[in-house]
Amino acid sequence: MIRRPTPPPMNGPRFNEFISSPKVRVIDENGENLGVMFTREAIEQAAGVGLDLVEISPNADPPVAKFLDIGKFKYEAQKKANAARKNQKTQEIKEIKMRPNIDDHDYDTKMKAVQKFLGEGDKVKITLRFRGRELAHGQLGMKLLQRVQEDTTEAAKVEQHPRMEGRQMLMVLSPK
Repeated sequence: MIRRPTPPPMNGPRFNEFISSPKVRVIDENGENLGVMFTREAIEQAAGVGLDLVEISPNADPPVAKFLDIGKFKYEAQKKANAARKNQKTQEIKEIKMRPNIDDHDYDTKMKAVQKFLGEGDKVKITLRFRGRELAHGQLGMKLLQRVQEDTTEAAKVEQHPRMEGRQMLMVLSPK
């Protein structure tokens, strides 16, 4: 009774004796198409060259396999994945809190922070907190948020228009 080796945990392409199909289309180490042949024969040819037979396109009919060094192939794939992950930019939501009767200098300082966050590619959530009787003057908050909107028109677009949520008014800006 011939025992097949147990398949490896599938964290990459199948190679050598782990290829399950009886025939494969073979491409050699130079990129030359050798045609369709039996998997055993292809494995022997790859071993003769000192390489592995790696299944490149398992869904094709017949599957496409190539003569490669499996260790080097996995290493290159891992390097590509790491480079893609490194270049990926996650977008965060930064929050700026204000009050409806904010002074001009304080407003300018907050706007510098908003511009900085937008320049870094982050979304900005502007929270206007009302206290006590300020809640009766919602139009002041709305006017302030419209001023913020006008000051950031070239750098941002309004993702969420101003809305009341309990004792605070919220607006979300995202970079253009």
